[in-house]
Formats: sequence, structure tokens, C-alpha cells
Amino acid sequence: MTTIKQNDLVDSIANALQYISYYHPVDYIQALGRAWKHEKSPAAKDAMAQILVNSRMSAEGRRPMCQDTGIVTVFVKLGMDVRFKGKISLDDMINEGVRRAYLDPDNPLRASVVNPPVGNRKNTHDNTPAVIHLEMVPGKKVELMVAAKGGGSENKSRFTILNPSDSLADWVEKTVPSMGAGWCPPGILGIGIGGTAEKAMVMAKESLMQPIDMHELIDRGPSNSTEDLRLEIYERVNALGIGAQGLGGLTTVLDVKVMEYPTHAASLPVGMIPNCAATRHIEFSLDGSGPAVLTPPRLQDWPDITWEAGGNARRVNMDKLHKQDVKDWQPGERLLLNGKMLTGRDAAHKRIKDLLDSGAGLPEGINFTGKFIYYVGPVDPVRDEIVGPAGPTTATRMDKFTDIMLTETGLAGMIGKAERGPAAIEAIKKHQAVYLIAVGGAAYLVSQAIRSAKVVAFKDLGMEAIYEFEVEDMPVTVAVDSRGNSIHQTGPQQWRQIKVIRQ
Repeated sequence: MTTIKQNDLVDSIANALQYISYYHPVDYIQALGRAWKHEKSPAAKDAMAQILVNSRMSAEGRRPMCQDTGIVTVFVKLGMDVRFKGKISLDDMINEGVRRAYLDPDNPLRASVVNPPVGNRKNTHDNTPAVIHLEMVPGKKVELMVAAKGGGSENKSRFTILNPSDSLADWVEKTVPSMGAGWCPPGILGIGIGGTAEKAMVMAKESLMQPIDMHELIDRGPSNSTEDLRLEIYERVNALGIGAQGLGGLTTVLDVKVMEYPTHAASLPVGMIPNCAATRHIEFSLDGSGPAVLTPPRLQDWPDITWEAGGNARRVNMDKLHKQDVKDWQPGERLLLNGKMLTGRDAAHKRIKDLLDSGAGLPEGINFTGKFIYYVGPVDPVRDEIVGPAGPTTATRMDKFTDIMLTETGLAGMIGKAERGPAAIEAIKKHQAVYLIAVGGAAYLVSQAIRSAKVVAFKDLGMEAIYEFEVEDMPVTVAVDSRGNSIHQTGPQQWRQIKVIRQ
């Protein structure tokens, strides 16, 4: 019988969540490095370079690679010859580890969990509770897989029940474009096949913890039907031309993972969950000898890639911006933003709409006229930081607010990540505004461009409050121009015509 101390489990969970907030898995770094070398699309190649440089910066600075530090999922395989020495339940031990990790003063992680899920959706402030899956197995140890999954990729999860005679690969090829770019490709697709509805989705999530080995599979060739399916889906999805950040390119997925379970003869349940550019997971085991020992990656594990903000980018002074200036910008053009901008996400937009609808107007001191709003919820700063990691959130969630913001506030444009929907694009075109994107998964890199930050409204919303940022050479790309042309439509169309060469 193995005895595991309560504090050893709590400390291991806390240490693991801190670790994965700033260390990518080495297999992801190497796979993305290969994809960057292979990529022919300039926009996608630049986005990959930003992600890789951000990854190394986060590792060196021990700060989150993405501002969305996720909701925690833990898979536990508990040996039947294990007992715990402690006074709280296993779930409570795990949640105490989550609490300590997210409130760590040296590297506080953004708390994103709200409870209840409907109604007033109040933030729990410590990112608890985790989602826990427990399996009892023979043995004298506890094996744990810990992940922190961002909302942008989690929101793109898909489920279906196919007819047994249907093509699963056809469904994936048809479904991935409907997911847009909010899951921050390039990433990994996890697919669960069989069982029941809930089993398929859990398998899809668990499959994302498996090592990336597509490069090895391509080299040796598939040896069974599951590997055949993985390779077919990998090639068909990459042939869609979606590319990094949805900008168009050769690599949309770095790997496809599959888990299977027996199912009813009348059913073919399929769950599909993507992992984003901020892939965060780790496995470890406890055998009673103390907390888990986590070995950091070496700096030489990162490819030798540099990235500079300059080049052929156009510098923009947002404090002296005229409407005619915006009309000259082209989809896919790189800009370096300078000057002041305001921020706001879902909760702030909802509150603004309610104020405008009631006739109360905007809070004193808030003026959006001629300005940009950045869809972001930053991590709290530490030490001498102006602001913590501050990458973009998925812009489509703000689509329903776009017309009223442009009509009622005089907003010049918006900054986020991923595509905009038809209604938002129409509003942008009608008001001759513009939508820009920053690279999702490069939050620490983006934060280095922020020279000052202060909360100017809705402080009670926490990370969803309205900030005023002053930035210097913040890198963005024009995604929707003032005529309503979208790079997320034209980019994939262009690269879909190019035959994918196996990497």
C-alpha cells in the first residue's frame, strides 16, 4: 500500500499549472518549428514566428504564454493500492492546487472561471473548480494529466452522431472551416470515436494529451486503420488552406489524435476538440516519495527563430488618426500601432449597450470617438511590469455589439483575433471602420509593446474592465478593411489551391 501525503498532491498540481503556463511541451515547439520552416504564406509564417518567439520569451520570463490561462482539466488514474494521508477529498486537494497556482504572487494566472454558468456568472477569483476525471486502476501510484484549456479553443469543440456508414473524415473536413480561427491554429485536433455522447467528448479531450508524432507517422507510414484515419484527416484539413491564425497557409493542424471505444451498432458518436497555439498540458505520477519533479525544457529546444516588429510594416499614430487614413489600409497589411487605445470584452460591451439603451450614456471620461477598442482581458502585472500578458480574445463574441458600438460611440475600429461574422463585416463596411488582428498565442510578446495601462471604467469586472493602453509598435494585421474585405475569407481561398507537401 502506497501512502501519498495531501500536500504532495496539492503542491504537484500547483507546480504543474505554473509550469505549463510558461513552458510549451517540447514536442509542440519542435512541430511548430518544422511547420514554420515549411510554410510559404508570409502572413502565416510571420504569425508562427511570433508564437515561437513568444514561447521562448515566456519560458525565460516565467510568465504566461497566453493571457487566457484556461480552465483546468485533470485526468486521474488512481491505483487501487494507494491511500491518501489528509483531511480533505481528492477533488478538494486538486482544487487547492489550482487555487495556489492561480494566486501565486510571483506569477499570478488569470482567473476565468465563473459560477453559476448562467445568471450573474460571478468570477470565482481563483479559477476553481477544476474539471476532474477519475479512473481506478491496478497499481501503487497515482498518474495525473493536467491541462489548462483556453476558452477560444474550447468554444470550437464539436460533436455529432454519424450514421455507421458515414465518412468520419468527410465530417471533419466539412466541420473544421465552421470553427473559424478562434481556436488559434496551428494546433492539434483531438477526436473521440465511439462509446456514447459524453464518452466521445471526454476521449477527444484526453487524446490531446498524447505526444505529437505526426512527423514520425508520415516517415514510417500508417500501420493500422486508426493511423490511416489520422493521416487522412491531417492532410485533408491542411489542404483547406486555413493556415496559422486563419490567415491562409499550408499548416492548420500539427497533428490529429484519435481515441476509440466500442459503441452501439446503430451509432457512431464523434467528438472533436482542438488545442490552440497555447497548448498546455503535462503528465506526472506520485508514488509516495514526495511531490512530482518537473524538468524544464532547455533553451536549445526552441528553433533558432527571430522576429522583429519592423520590416515592411506601416507605423500608425492612433492619436492623430483620420478616417481617410483607415481607408488606405489593405487586408493582410501589417501595421505597428502607436498611441492610446481602449479595451473591452463581452461583459464591458454588454454593460455599454445597456447604458446606451437606457439613455444613461457612457461613464464619465470614456470617449471612443476616433479610437480603437482592443478585445483583451490581461493578466495582472508583477514586479516592474506595466501589464501582464495581454493577447487578443476571439472577436466573434463581440459581433452582436459591433453595429451599436460603431453607430453610437464613433469607434474607428477594433482589434482582436480570428474572423468576423457577416453582420459585423457589414457594420464595418457601413461605417467605413476597420478590424485588425493580433496573434493569438503571443500574449507575452504583445504585452512588451504596452507602455502604460490604467483601468478607466467598470473596475468591478476585473480582467474584463475597460483599460486605457498606450502602446508603442504593437504588431497587428488588417483583417477586415473599410470596404468589408476579409483576409479570413481571401487567405484560405488562395492557399486552398496549393497542394500540401508532406512535412
